[in-house]
Order: sequence, then C-alpha cells, then structure tokens
Amino acid sequence: MLDIKFLRENPELVKENIKKKFQDSKLPLVDEVIALDAASRAAITEASDLRASRNQLSKQIGILMGQAKKDPSKLEEAEKIKAQVKANADRLAELEAKEDEYKEKIHSIMLNIPNIIDPSVPIGPDDSANVEVERFGEPIIPDFDIPYHTEIMESLNGVDMDSAGRVAGNGFYYLMGDIARLHSAVLAYARDFMIGKGFIYCIPPFMIHGNVVEGVMSQTDMDAMMYKIEGEDLYLIGTSEHSMIGKFIDQIIPEETLPQTLTSYSPCFRKEKGAHGIEERGVYRIHQFEKQEMIVVCKPEDSMAWYEKMWRFSVELFRSLDIPVRQLECCSGDLADLKVKSCDIEAWSPRQKKYFEVCSCSNLGDAQARRLKMRVRSEDGSMYLPHTLNNTVVAPPRMLIALLENHLQKDGSVTIPEVLWPYMGGTKILTPKK
Repeated sequence: MLDIKFLRENPELVKENIKKKFQDSKLPLVDEVIALDAASRAAITEASDLRASRNQLSKQIGILMGQAKKDPSKLEEAEKIKAQVKANADRLAELEAKEDEYKEKIHSIMLNIPNIIDPSVPIGPDDSANVEVERFGEPIIPDFDIPYHTEIMESLNGVDMDSAGRVAGNGFYYLMGDIARLHSAVLAYARDFMIGKGFIYCIPPFMIHGNVVEGVMSQTDMDAMMYKIEGEDLYLIGTSEHSMIGKFIDQIIPEETLPQTLTSYSPCFRKEKGAHGIEERGVYRIHQFEKQEMIVVCKPEDSMAWYEKMWRFSVELFRSLDIPVRQLECCSGDLADLKVKSCDIEAWSPRQKKYFEVCSCSNLGDAQARRLKMRVRSEDGSMYLPHTLNNTVVAPPRMLIALLENHLQKDGSVTIPEVLWPYMGGTKILTPKK
C-alpha cells in the first residue's frame, strides 16, 4: 500500500505505474482518493477550529454568567453563546463521523492501488512477457520416454489419488512409502540448508486473522486463494509467509535486530480457482501441500541485496539436488499489487522439455509494513518502515516432480541425490514395485 502523502504529491507517477501494470480500470481511483483526502483534511481542519472555538466560547460563557449577577442582560448574551456552542457541538459530531467515513473509504481504495514497481522490472501485460535472465545446469533430454509424474509415483507405490478423491475430492492426494519419505526428506534438507545460511527456523500458526490477511496480500489474491473458517475471524494460510510477516503486526522493531531472517515450515491451503491443463493435474496444482519458506525484514537500503541473495539460495539448493533451473524475471503485469520486484525460479522438466515454476522470490518494499503498522526504531529514536521479502525454499509436490523426472532411469528406478541420503536412511535408489 502506498503512502497517501506520496500519492497526493505524485498522482501522475502513480497513474503511470498503474498503466505499466495494465490496470487502467484503476486509474480513476487516484483522483477519487485525492478528492476524498482533500475533503478529509478539510473536515479535520474545521473540526480542529470548532474545538478551539468551543474552549474560547466556554470561557466567555463563564465570564458572562459571573457578570449576570450585576447585569441581567449578560444572561441573555450567555444563552446565545450557549446556543452557538450547541450548534458547534452538533457540527463537530457530524464532522467526526465524516472523518471516520473518509478514513475508511481512503483506506479501502488505497488497498487497491498497486505498489510502485522497481525501474528494472520488464514491462508486459502477463506472464508471457516474463524474461529469462540466466540458466543454471545443463537441461538433459533422456533417450527414453518419461511418464507423467503420478505414473512414476504409482510405479513406486508412492501415491493414491483415488482414495484421496473419495475422502476429500479433487486436489488432494495420499503420498505413500518411499515417496512420502522422499517428500519429508526434501523438507528436512531444505530446513537445514536455510539454517546453514543463518536463518532462524520457525513453525508458525497455520491460521491467521483477517487483518493479517489484509496486511500481507491484495484483495484479489485473498479471494482467489484463502479458505475462511466459517463463523471465525480466521483463515487457513496459503503460505507461511503470511503468518511469518504477520508476526510483526503492530510491532516496533529495534533497528539493531535487523535483518530478521526466518525460515518456516507449514502446510499450505489454497482454493486454486479455475480450470488447469493436464500438466497442472496430479500433484502439481493442489489444495493442500507443505512448504519451506524464507522471509526477511530489513532496512530499506538493504532489500535489493537481500532479494539477490534469496533467489540465489533457491538456485543453490536445486543445483545441490542436480536439478537444472533458470531465473525468470516477472514482468509488470505479472506482479501482484504489493510487489516491487519478483522473479520465479523454474526447474527443468525432461518430460515436457521445458521449465516450470518451483520458487517465487519477491521484494514488497514497505507495502506490507505500512499495512501491518510495522515500524523500526532507529538509534536516534526516529521511526521508519522496514522492507519485507519472501521466497520459496521448496514446495515438495513440485520439487518431487522435478526430482523424479530429472533422476528417473531407463529401467524405471529413481536415483536419490547424495545430499538426501542421510534423510532417507541411506537409501540411494528407489526401485519400481510394479
């Protein structure tokens, strides 16, 4: 969310940013919020004048009532001033109600005006305009056909989609045996990988209040993703970033504790609205999955350096698993409204002969901090808003797809990357059961 003062002083810049994000329908919101802001400030000024006048008139009434003992005509004058005080009080109550109304309307509109994107972000309407920046590892196309990922899992007795469908419906799964163990091994390795990078491990709440949801994501994303608990002010998290950033709501953070670097495990729950193609079935796009996440809260001047570090952590982790990846810079139209800059890390799929998204790294500037009222107290006592960043470490359903496809052998066996051997009890290869 933008600072209202910034919008007031730079309306054309805000409008140009909206155009760059191909959201022209939001252009009228800028003028609307400026008009409401002007009306709000006028109401505040008038209310302040009335309060000052009330104090002055009250003193006059006191003086006149004292003089009325000797001069009865003063009593009539005092009554006229009392009437004026009453009229002013009624007007003040009206203005105070309007102040609250303006404040609520301005806040609601500001939530829908996108954050200012970084100048380095490529301009484009949607993900088709995202830009490949760099590749890491050599993509390999084997000399044999690679089955769909659920077929590989089924050959290892590792997945049961039918039972999950009967129990919970589409978008759910049972992971079994070696595949379930591999899933847990990847999460445990990712946890230790991030701890090794100096991040503090955390298991956060898996449900959050509505004001936290509003603080960490846009209304559009919220409606498309979040499951609400009926009758409760609670939502199931779509990613642990939500509760991890929410940890700092209404907090004053001592500057000497920055950067805050946290890595968190959680299940994730998502509606995943809309129809998806064959490549997004199986365990690719689902309602429930588990994930290791990383978040950083830092000084504004450090956020771009952290952004660079964070996406490179993802590359390093995937390459340690012998999975080729590439970095894809997200264009303006593909950025969520709170994001300043974002990139995807995509893993190579030998079966599809293309890359697919496995991580998403984002710098949100001070947008989440402003919404959540997070502040930093500097050494001189002054306050400022920190910057927040997040990135996927691993989300095993998609990680499993990349791992299985890139390590599948011609005989149907799957080799386990060496870094996972300790987490698999020394198992180095998975052999088909059928």
